[in-house]
Amino acid sequence: MKKKKVMLALSVAMAAMFTFAACGSTDKTPTTPNTPTTPVAEKKVLRVQFDVEVASMDPQIATDGTSFEVISAITEGLYSIDAAGSPILAMAESVDKSADGKTYTFKLRNAKWSDGTAVTAKDFVFSWRRLVDPKVASEYAFIMEIAGVKNAVAATTGDKPVTDLGVTAKDDKTLVVELDVPVPYFESLMAFPSFLPVNEAFFTKAGDNYGTSPATLLSNGPFKITAYEPAATTITLEKNADYWDAGKVALDGIQYQVIKDSQQAMLSYQNGDLDVATLSGEQVEQFQADPEFKNIVAGYLWYISPNQTVKGLENVNLRKALALSYDKEAIVKNILKDGSIVANFAVPTLLATGPDGKDYRETADTYLSTDKAKALEFWNTAKKELGVTELKYTMIVEDTESAINVAQFIQSEIQTTLPGITIELQTMPKKNRVERMQQGDFELGLTRWGPDYADPMTYLDMWTTGSPNNYGFWSNKDYDEIIESAKKGELALDLKARWEALKDAEAIVMDAAVILPVYQKGDAVMVKAGVKGIEFHSVGINRIYKNASK
Repeated sequence: MKKKKVMLALSVAMAAMFTFAACGSTDKTPTTPNTPTTPVAEKKVLRVQFDVEVASMDPQIATDGTSFEVISAITEGLYSIDAAGSPILAMAESVDKSADGKTYTFKLRNAKWSDGTAVTAKDFVFSWRRLVDPKVASEYAFIMEIAGVKNAVAATTGDKPVTDLGVTAKDDKTLVVELDVPVPYFESLMAFPSFLPVNEAFFTKAGDNYGTSPATLLSNGPFKITAYEPAATTITLEKNADYWDAGKVALDGIQYQVIKDSQQAMLSYQNGDLDVATLSGEQVEQFQADPEFKNIVAGYLWYISPNQTVKGLENVNLRKALALSYDKEAIVKNILKDGSIVANFAVPTLLATGPDGKDYRETADTYLSTDKAKALEFWNTAKKELGVTELKYTMIVEDTESAINVAQFIQSEIQTTLPGITIELQTMPKKNRVERMQQGDFELGLTRWGPDYADPMTYLDMWTTGSPNNYGFWSNKDYDEIIESAKKGELALDLKARWEALKDAEAIVMDAAVILPVYQKGDAVMVKAGVKGIEFHSVGINRIYKNASK
């Protein structure tokens, strides 16, 4: 490690010499009054690696963590999240809650969009109505119901106009939100990107191009975007001087770089081209003793979704055979090596604390643990029930290094453990993989879900009948009834009974092998020694940079 650090120091020094030679008096190129005299390297720009592209910069359309991270860097909602993960007032300067917990009245602070116009309550009304508008068909429309906002379901289904949604601009600085039932995590959820404001006049002017370039994006957050296009490999932000709390923002900007290959990412980090990079596999062992190494428990659950409309996958014994056939311990210990843990559940650990003060997983059962002998028994039973001796399926996988490595291992394990089953892999960018799964155009899909808020419902709501995230098209009446009651029925009013009912719901999903869990993600990250204040979160926005410095 010492040798590497010396080499790195030399390379940085040489790079610095080159920079100053190019910008100093030895450069014989004539200067003009517009020529910058301050080297770009001196600016406090944080350079961050992504392993997937940003899919959308539209807060009501985006569905993935990468997009959410960038959107939240340039846009701020009623609340933000502090370093401990607790909600703190942001665009809202104050809030008044009714005694029954069903009405919130927010007073907005004096804040501006990056075009100089004021942020108003109407911006929230517009974006929230747009989120539930059937014509927009946002995949996150369901989250308005999760938040308990009055008439959310009826507006989403078109049974009532979006103007009946329980959100009102009393005046430019007063926003009133009405709920159907008290929601304990409502304020935390208000920091989530789907609830971020959008300026209607600007949106209308941008039209179909909204969110596709710096010219079609507005900021009211710590940073504003200066370079972006769909599927871009580099995205550049700069500090937003008009942000209401700009005095606390120490960075001059952020540059995101999409680098999918972990070796290339680490080379860029060592060369000084990145300040934050994610490690995988063998790299973790190589760098875990480095003082710049950080291991962070993330909330992402990785699992295989079997499409139950595909012949054979409707059979529960086949799904259980697949779920038990691969060695999860080997995946986290020998392939990922990044702090990920085995997932024998549908609701991750360190997500939410119950009325008993304990983490959900502490008192919930585990399911579908690796058992190759049992897997073969289920396969033999499935063969008889289906009248087959062989089956062949294609599993779609996003084209990141870690996802491909995990998929190849699972492929080998299934084919070895369950003779007669053949698994083919098809890799593609994450956006395409998600689109295929949403359209039902797949057989097996290696996918992931990150928690939007600190409650088991952020996972369990996915497998209700008709949910856009219910990729396998599974349906169970008893399950739907539990989830519905826990959201706004009798269970919603009894926190202890609700908590136990959610455990029952998880058991139903797991016993039916609706998903085949693989692992809960850990993040092995390198962060340069001079970088401080990045807030890492396992729920909602993965990384927040407002208080970061370099």
